Amino acid sequence: MADVEMRQQKAAGSSEVLLEVKNLKKYFQVRTGFIKKTDLKAVDDVSFVIHKGETLGIVGESGCGKTTLGRTILRLEEPTSGDIRYEGQSIMGKDMNEYRSRMQIVFQDPYASLDPRKTVSDIIGEAMDIQKLYTSKEERRDKILNLMQLVGLNHDFYNRFPHEFSGGQRQRIGIARALAVDPGFIVCDEPVSALDVSIQAQIINMLEELQETKQLTYLFIAHDLAIVKHISTRIGVMYLGHMVELDESADLYRNPLHPYTQMLLSAIPIANPDLSAKRKRIKLQGEIPSPLDPPSGCPFRTRCPRAQKCCAEQMPELREVSSGHFVACHIL
Repeated sequence: MADVEMRQQKAAGSSEVLLEVKNLKKYFQVRTGFIKKTDLKAVDDVSFVIHKGETLGIVGESGCGKTTLGRTILRLEEPTSGDIRYEGQSIMGKDMNEYRSRMQIVFQDPYASLDPRKTVSDIIGEAMDIQKLYTSKEERRDKILNLMQLVGLNHDFYNRFPHEFSGGQRQRIGIARALAVDPGFIVCDEPVSALDVSIQAQIINMLEELQETKQLTYLFIAHDLAIVKHISTRIGVMYLGHMVELDESADLYRNPLHPYTQMLLSAIPIANPDLSAKRKRIKLQGEIPSPLDPPSGCPFRTRCPRAQKCCAEQMPELREVSSGHFVACHIL
């Protein structure tokens, strides 16, 4: 998989690469006995690139490694091995304080990600304090008020505490906090999954507007395939710590090739009852394997209706099967 990034970049034409992830692995040691410890392979040999200004969506079942991937890219979790390059420079082994002003995250849970003891101004301004991005208290206040206005928060909220806000308002505070250091890249870790459906659309639309006005690049992690399709330029599908398919958003939904991707897309509800009745739902057999004891070869083979002998013998390589469309499957 050493040249996956090069092929992905070539497939995207002349777009400038912002982030490169090469053979990234993140293993957690889990105690499975009194003395014995086993590696839980949360992210296992994942490679991709993200181009400036695009949104790469990451989808998959709960526990597939999506969130760990995002956190590891930002080195909130230290990688087990692999390389992460931002604007052509490896960030491995470097002091991340330099990169915190360029790479930020919006967390999934707006209730748990905000310090209840701090006011809105302190939450948004904390990163400014660390990075020393102002020269006076007046400048700090003006920057915070501008950010609040940018994400749709009233200036009257400046000295209020998180418990006084709804989930949607809290997530807006979290987004303002991420924008406080003027980053170029933001990991959106399921930013709307904890919100009401009516609020989800508002947050997604705001993220799209912010991307356009501030030239942002997103890694958008979600399990809602409809939302990912709406916001993403390209989509990567993860299963049991591996990237199994990667393609342009519209093309992936029109022509999914990996059996797991086909199963995920067949599960999307359709509002039209006539079309829904005609569509064939793909049902998978078997249980989801444990990441502590993954299957040999292809991680999906124990649930795949088309699995063959070779699938148990060797891990399939993520390869380009058509222009810009990458799939990890032996039978394609």
